[in-house]
Amino acid sequence: MATAVPEPTPRVLVTTAAEATIDVLREEHGPLMFHQSGGCCDGSSPMCFTKGEFRVSSNDVWLGRIHGCDFFMSAAQFAYWKHTQLTVDVTKGRGASFSLEIPLGVRFLIRSRLFTEAEEAHLAPVYDGEEYPQTSEA
Repeated sequence: MATAVPEPTPRVLVTTAAEATIDVLREEHGPLMFHQSGGCCDGSSPMCFTKGEFRVSSNDVWLGRIHGCDFFMSAAQFAYWKHTQLTVDVTKGRGASFSLEIPLGVRFLIRSRLFTEAEEAHLAPVYDGEEYPQTSEA
């Protein structure tokens, strides 16, 4: 009898509220992407861009997709956060970034928690920012 292989533990999730904001932004801007730098502007807030507007490189890693959007993080930031599951959420208030949601009077934010040992044993892979799995979405 074959043993079922568990689904990989996702590294990044999204709340229903954030999905609704993504839907509004996608309607206006088309395909979207996220980047988590941990740098300037809103510090460690995830930033939403029109897909391709932010150029990723081998200095970034691809953590997965949330609500149809690729999610990247700088490799340096990932070194610190690799043991945490990230959840993209949204809250009222204006951030100080270039992220697309700012004119809506909301901002994306990250909620995080440490992976359990069992989850870490089955983590979804990360990919170099230049070699991540592409979709047919334009």
